[in-house]
Amino acid sequence: MSDLPELRRGPPWVMEEMIAAEPDLARSLFAARDVLSSAAMIAAAIRDRDDGHATGPVTIVGCGTSEHAAMAIAALLRLPLPDAVVNARQAFEAALEPARGGLCLAISHEGESAATMAALTAAHRAGAGTALITGIADAPATKLADHVLVTHLKDLSWCHTVGYLSPMLAGALITAELRGEPLDGTAMETYLRRCLELGAEAATVADALWGIDRLVICGSGVDRGSAREFALKVEEGLHMPAVGRDLETELHGHMVSADARCGLVVIATEPRHSAERVARAGQLLLAARRLGMPTAAIVSAEIAGAWPVDSTSAGRLVLPDRGENPPILAALTGAAIALQLLTVGLVHAAGTNPDRIRREEDAYRESAALA
Repeated sequence: MSDLPELRRGPPWVMEEMIAAEPDLARSLFAARDVLSSAAMIAAAIRDRDDGHATGPVTIVGCGTSEHAAMAIAALLRLPLPDAVVNARQAFEAALEPARGGLCLAISHEGESAATMAALTAAHRAGAGTALITGIADAPATKLADHVLVTHLKDLSWCHTVGYLSPMLAGALITAELRGEPLDGTAMETYLRRCLELGAEAATVADALWGIDRLVICGSGVDRGSAREFALKVEEGLHMPAVGRDLETELHGHMVSADARCGLVVIATEPRHSAERVARAGQLLLAARRLGMPTAAIVSAEIAGAWPVDSTSAGRLVLPDRGENPPILAALTGAAIALQLLTVGLVHAAGTNPDRIRREEDAYRESAALA
C-alpha cells in the first residue's frame, strides 16, 4: 500500500474522519454519472456472461476488507440472479483455480493487491469477462479489467472503513441496475447519518467490553461477512486477536477455548429467517454467560423487538429504522457503520493508533515487507 497515512499523536484518528465521511459518500456515489454508467456496464456484462455453451458464474474476488466487501456484493447480486452461480472468493484462491467463463468482479480499494490482479489475469485466461471496483482511477489493476467502477474517495487510513463501505455501495448500484429499480441516495445518506448517531452508545459498549484479551464475533446469513470484517478491524485497530465466525460454527466446539477474558459480539441484522437466527443467537449468549464472557450485540431495528434485552452484559447497538432502503443493503451498510464505531470505541479504550496498522514500528513494517 502506497501513500503512508498521516501519523497523529492522538485522536481523532484519520479512521474516525473517514467514517464520518461515509454518509456523504453514499449520496455522491448514488448521483455520480460516471459511477452509474460504470454500474450499468458491469450489470450488462453480468447479463451477457455466456461462454458459448452455458451461462457462466459471477465470481467476486478480493483480499482482506475487500474480500469481506465481496461477500456483501455477492449477497446483493444473488437477489436479482436467484438461478445464477454467484460466489465470493479469496483472490489468491481464484487466481490459482479460476472459474471458466462468466465474469470475474474484483474488489481492490487501492487497486494494487497482487493476488487480486493475479485473479483478474487468471480469469481472463480462463475466458471470463473482468470488472473492477476500486477507489483509485489510475490504479495498476484498472489495466487488467474490461470494466472499471471508480468510487473516487480514497481511504486515508489503513484500518479501512471507506474501503469497505464504498465497494458495497457500488455493488448495490450494480444490483439496482439488474433489478431495474434505482436507489435513493438521500434515503441511504439519511440512514447512514442516523447510524453515525450510535457513536456515543458504541463508546459505552466498548468501555463495558474492555478488559478482554481476545474477541469472537459471530453472525449468520449476511452477517457472516460483517463478523469477519469486525474481527479484522479489531486486529488492525487494537492489535488484539479476534476471529469472525458463523454463528452455528461457534456453537459447535469453539466455546471450549473461551473464558472471562474472551469477549463475544453477536451481529444480527439479517432480515431473512430472523426468528430462527435470534433463537440460536440467544442460546449462544446463554452459553457465553455461563462462562463469564463479556457479551455485546449489533442488531437491526426490526430484530431488536424480539431480541433478549438482558442477554448482553456489555449492551447492544440497535440500528435505526431502514426507511426506504432495501432490507439486505440496510443490514449490510448499517452493520458496517456500527462495527466501525465499536472498533473506534475499543481503540480509544486501548489507547492504540489504528491508522498505520503498526507500520510505524520497525518490526511490523519489516514483517509486512517480508509478507
